[in-house]
Amino acid sequence: MRKHQRVIRTLLVLVTCWTTVTCTAPRVSARTLLRNICRVKGQEENVLRGLGIVVGLNGTGEANDAQTMRALSRAMEVMGSPIPQTGLPGQGGVAERFKIQGSLAELKKVKNVALVWVTATVPATGARRGDKLDCSVSAINGKSLEGGRLTFAALKGPNVQDNGVYALAEGAIHLENPEYPLAGKIHNGCQMEADVFTPFVENGHITLVLEKNHANFQTSSDIAGIIRQTYFQQNPDNIKALDASNIMMKVPGIYEKDPVDFISSLLDMQSYTPEPEARVVINERTGSIVISGDVQIGDVVVSHKNIVVDATVQVPPFTQLDHREGGDSAKLTALVDALNALKIPNADAIDIIKNIERSGKLHGRLIIE
Repeated sequence: MRKHQRVIRTLLVLVTCWTTVTCTAPRVSARTLLRNICRVKGQEENVLRGLGIVVGLNGTGEANDAQTMRALSRAMEVMGSPIPQTGLPGQGGVAERFKIQGSLAELKKVKNVALVWVTATVPATGARRGDKLDCSVSAINGKSLEGGRLTFAALKGPNVQDNGVYALAEGAIHLENPEYPLAGKIHNGCQMEADVFTPFVENGHITLVLEKNHANFQTSSDIAGIIRQTYFQQNPDNIKALDASNIMMKVPGIYEKDPVDFISSLLDMQSYTPEPEARVVINERTGSIVISGDVQIGDVVVSHKNIVVDATVQVPPFTQLDHREGGDSAKLTALVDALNALKIPNADAIDIIKNIERSGKLHGRLIIE
């Protein structure tokens, strides 16, 4: 293991010296279409939700569950086949509860039914009545949805105050992963029953929203300046960068009757955008490590189990660099490459990165999923 420790230190010193010499080159901003980093406010996805009943299960449903039995009883009543009520005669009160309990008693041994939660995503461009969407089905009870079929589910909008039914869902359930038998999908199982529009013009204005990985004050200001030069030279106050992610503008007069044409031309414009912020995304469940941007680490020595990582900088005496420019930091990719070369488990590599971040030596944003 001492040999491995020496190898790690040597690799990091070599990479540090290389980055010290090469990282002083000026960064070149990327050129991209606005459509790749922006969206138009109002063009957002909407999620429809509702409860449903799955039947046809091979004994893997929920037996003797009051909520499931009530849902099944109600479904049978809607379909014109109500379950006979038994119990005490009379109206209301205790007598009425006995009637309900008597009718549900006939369903308590049913094992091929489960209560499920159903969702469907309406695309950002909206949907019209008759359109079909995929929907996701997640069991509220039962043991497995394998072989089951969603009888029907009435889906409502994201606004809980809106009682309108926007879509109906039904169909055979496909399990995407047999290891998770309580969740599945239905291809084209959701049919829209109402139009869903996504308006994008408000009081003659539209707003561009920068994608989260590109949202910053510099990019927002630069894009507003480019658009101003093209469309608003005569009226520069008609466009304004509101913050790091929102740019609001008035639809030019020649496009008032055709804002779609304006937005189409707008999103085809090109912009020079800086690289997104340096970040490290770690998925502890899968052990994956994704490093984006120019993530660097400061001088640090980490001891983890039988591993010693020495990331202190050793600059060659012939180097004529100003260390204040930040070129004398080792890249995190060099550390990960060194650990991979020594076949260090990803779990240990993740712990080392987390310890570096805790010490304040990780020059980037750490995201743990």
